[in-house]
Amino acid sequence: METYTAMRQFADSWGLLLMVLFFVGAVLFVFRPGNRKNAEDAASIPFREED
Repeated sequence: METYTAMRQFADSWGLLLMVLFFVGAVLFVFRPGNRKNAEDAASIPFREED
């Protein structure tokens, strides 16, 4: 089996699953309940005045 064929089979089967799991994990990390203060702080960065 060629390297390209093996890599393609891996990407078609497990690669997509790993990418979906990473995406779901990132979304859950961002929208977790304890992150509201950090998200509001980050959202207000453009409106802060520099002294």
